[in-house]
Amino acid sequence: MNIKNPNNKFKIILTVGDESGIGPEIILKALSSDEIPKNTDIMLVGSKKKLKNTYVHLKNLGLDNLANPDNLEIHDCKISSSPNESKSNYGNSSFHYLTKAIEIVMQYPNSALVTGPICKKSWSLAGHYFSGQTEVLAKSCGVKNVGMLFTAKSPFTDWRFNTLLATTHIPLSEVPKRLNTKLIHAKLDLLKEFCITYTEQPTLKVAGVNPHAGEEGILGNEEKNWLNDALITWHEKNKIVKLLGPLSPDSCWTSSAKAWRSNDAEKHDGILAMYHDQGLIPMKVIAHNYSVNMTIGLPFIRTSPDHGTGFDIAGKGIAQSQSMIEAIKTAVDMTKNSRLLNTH
Repeated sequence: MNIKNPNNKFKIILTVGDESGIGPEIILKALSSDEIPKNTDIMLVGSKKKLKNTYVHLKNLGLDNLANPDNLEIHDCKISSSPNESKSNYGNSSFHYLTKAIEIVMQYPNSALVTGPICKKSWSLAGHYFSGQTEVLAKSCGVKNVGMLFTAKSPFTDWRFNTLLATTHIPLSEVPKRLNTKLIHAKLDLLKEFCITYTEQPTLKVAGVNPHAGEEGILGNEEKNWLNDALITWHEKNKIVKLLGPLSPDSCWTSSAKAWRSNDAEKHDGILAMYHDQGLIPMKVIAHNYSVNMTIGLPFIRTSPDHGTGFDIAGKGIAQSQSMIEAIKTAVDMTKNSRLLNTH
């Protein structure tokens, strides 16, 4: 049964993440921003007490532009734990905030999920052995083909910059073992479906696994042995897509940097990176704080800031909230397109 939602109004469910990090701070900052579309209906999932403590602490530091927790809708989670503030306790709480938020968003017929940053080590200390929130989302929704996509809307040109990862939170040594034709086809399917919501004939680029895309086998064999053929066979079934690659990773994102700043630059619609840092380094350098982590392939929209918990600056009042603002704005923006709107 769906939760009562008057007039089927769009709602964002927002988790606070790990409360020993910067999550509560950036949320209170973001929700006070004029950049958040007015009348955005947001429900926070976390501890109301800890949010209020964060609010008081930041106020005492002299910060003014903060949302008051007393004026926010909060699903106050009571997580039983030992009184000490250990990494394990914070990990357990943030894990349960996520699972509760998934439960809530699945009950609203018109909603999106925005997640605060978590600490994977804290999760493991609490006995929750997942490599990230994306993996929890996929398991909870019973979906196998999901994608970790980083998206950013340029404040200079309004161009949307998209990079999808073929592999996510795994050691670099495992990347060549995980990559194969089936995986590349599945990820290209996701990227195509995402991009055709913006353009009927998208241009997609694929980064090579090796430097210079293997240099015909001189610098690595993945491209020569199977990736070239994988792209050819996929493209044969997807002629509406202009597919470029595999491209040398050191130049694959050069056009992205130009398109971010100039309306006259050649545009592309999406890039498939082979592994986490290959895609995230250029994404963060080019888009900086405007980059948003988005899980595609779920029955609902999910976004998140593209940074971590920031333990080293937690409590200092200096955390930037732009990526959280962009995560909320992206969740709202995606709902304007019926093809991206959740179907649950």
